[in-house]
Amino acid sequence: MASTEEIRAGIAEVVNDINGNAVEDVTLDKSFVDDLGVDSLSMLEIINDLQDKFDMEIPDEDAKNLKTVGDAVAYIVRAAN
Repeated sequence: MASTEEIRAGIAEVVNDINGNAVEDVTLDKSFVDDLGVDSLSMLEIINDLQDKFDMEIPDEDAKNLKTVGDAVAYIVRAAN
């Protein structure tokens, strides 16, 4: 299983590809919307890419609760166990 840092780095790559944020700016405490400026359409793309990258399903009802990078990391860790 990937470490928390490896998962964060993977999320940072996806956010960089879709939203243009610098990888080093995508930290656990950052809000996708408030801090990283991700809009709803970009968030859908990010969720899609995370599902592919981490080979998992993120149901819509779970996706709406992923407010911060840390939330996404924790979700992926839980899903992998």
